[in-house]
Amino acid sequence: MKIGLDIMGGDFAPQATILGAIAAYNTLPAGHQLVLIGDRDKAISILQENNADPGHFEFVHTTEVIGMGEHPTKAIVNKPDSSISVGFRLLKEGHIQAFSSAGNSGAMLVGAMFSVKAVQGILRPAIATFIPKLNGGLGILVDVGANADCKPEFLLQFGILGSLLAKYVYNIPEPRVALMNIGEEEEKGNILCQAAYPLMKESTAFNFIGNVEGRDLFGNAADVYVCDGFTGNVILKLAESFYEITQTKEIKDDFFDRFNYEKFGGSPILGVNAPVVVGHGISTPEAIKNMVLLSKSLVESSLVDKIKLAFQ
Repeated sequence: MKIGLDIMGGDFAPQATILGAIAAYNTLPAGHQLVLIGDRDKAISILQENNADPGHFEFVHTTEVIGMGEHPTKAIVNKPDSSISVGFRLLKEGHIQAFSSAGNSGAMLVGAMFSVKAVQGILRPAIATFIPKLNGGLGILVDVGANADCKPEFLLQFGILGSLLAKYVYNIPEPRVALMNIGEEEEKGNILCQAAYPLMKESTAFNFIGNVEGRDLFGNAADVYVCDGFTGNVILKLAESFYEITQTKEIKDDFFDRFNYEKFGGSPILGVNAPVVVGHGISTPEAIKNMVLLSKSLVESSLVDKIKLAFQ
């Protein structure tokens, strides 16, 4: 298995990405190779400074970088030799089996759509994130930013995508799928939720349990929580702040420690024809390592094939 890593993406690249690559190499089993995409000379220099053998990695040299503030579509088109553009080209051609980056998230989404494209039948790919549960388990929230405005059919498909991720990557046998809403009653919600509810209720593609409220997110009400990307991104950013607040207040708590983004590494883009993971812009080496390990899990689970089968 070859896993592609954009070593130029992120606020602390390439130092953090290379150190993360070293940590990932020390964790990956035999037969797994990291392909480092970016400035080869800088990468080798950092590896040597940290007593790491450059021979442990494959390098694909690039000369351009897509900045965090650049327009995603324009950047992908105008910078064909950027680490993100080249990474997606390698993914499309099958040289790598997964691609991850802590760089411009919009460019990652656009690049995925332009290169490996959406799975046939998918109306809109979605970004998933992971939510700690009070009981020690893990919940999945879909969508968290790919689609700020949604149609009811999108939410139906998000339920399928999230359910498959929960089942095949996180080994939850019968994932419970819920619609994030402002009340538990069937008739509650805005026009979008009111229209999505009957579609999800009638679906046989997943185990729909109805509406849940924001206060249910960290409990054990469901395994997969579905919402539009605008709502999901607000929830995600609020959840991320919990860990920062506990650090500022010097509060030590095992539950809130699990809100540390480093532990999850990144967020998979669900519904495209290859495993793609988007990392946090402030990713540390630990986060980069876990982003690579998530990519590995997505490949090993054959999640993309499971999604294609579900949407045939």
